[in-house]
Amino acid sequence: MNAREREQYLREYSILKGQGKPFFPYAVAKDSMMAAITIGVIVLMAILFGAELGPKADPTTTTYTPRPEWYFFFLFELLRVIKPPELVFLATIGIPTLCLVLLLVLPFFDRNPERHPLRRPIATVAGVATIAAMAYLTILGAVAGAPTEIDLATAPQYEEGKEITASSGCLGCHKIGENGNTLGPNLTEIGNRLGKDAIARTLINPTSPMPSFRSLQDDKPEQFDKLVEYVASLKGEQ
Repeated sequence: MNAREREQYLREYSILKGQGKPFFPYAVAKDSMMAAITIGVIVLMAILFGAELGPKADPTTTTYTPRPEWYFFFLFELLRVIKPPELVFLATIGIPTLCLVLLLVLPFFDRNPERHPLRRPIATVAGVATIAAMAYLTILGAVAGAPTEIDLATAPQYEEGKEITASSGCLGCHKIGENGNTLGPNLTEIGNRLGKDAIARTLINPTSPMPSFRSLQDDKPEQFDKLVEYVASLKGEQ
C-alpha cells in the first residue's frame, strides 16, 4: 500500500466512521438484549425439561470410562501421542501455550495490510495449520478407545481374561501396553517375572493400597482363573 492508497483509505474510513453510531449504548444494548434472551431460553428449557444430572456417582465402580468434553479431545489425544510421563507437562501446558503465544504474536510479525488470504501467506498458513491440527487431533481423540480398554494383541484363549482384567479396574493403577496409570508396577511384561501361582497369591494378598481379589476368587473362581491366566500371558511383544 503506497502513500496515495493509504490516504484514500483513511479518508474513506473517516467518512464511514462519521456515519456510524458509537459502541455505547447501541452495540452494548444489542449485546445485552441478546444475552438476556439466551439466558431466558436456557432457564425456560431447564424449567420445562429439567437438567439431566445422571445417576449418583459411585466411587467403587470399575465400569466408568472417563472422557473429556469434545472440545478437549485434541488435548486428550495429544496426551496419548506424548507417552513418557516426564513429558506430560509439555503436552498439557507447553505445546498449547506455545501455539497460543505464536498466534498472539503473529500480527506483530505479519504486518501485511492485505485482507485477501492468498496475499497473506504467513497468517493463512498459520491459521489453517492450527485449525487442521486441532481438527485432526479432535477426530482421533473422539474415535480413540476408552482408557479402560487394554490395547494389546491377545491370543483367543485369553480374550475373556483380558476383558475381566480391564473391567476389574487394574488400569487405574497399572499400565498394560499404552493404556493405564503408573501408580503401580507396569504389567506389560509381568509374565516374564512371575508365574500364575505367584500372580494369584499377589491378587489374593496384595500390598496396600492394592485391593484384594479374594472375593472374586470365592464368588467367581472361573473369572479369577481367567484373569490370572491373562496376566501371566503378558510377556511384552505378543
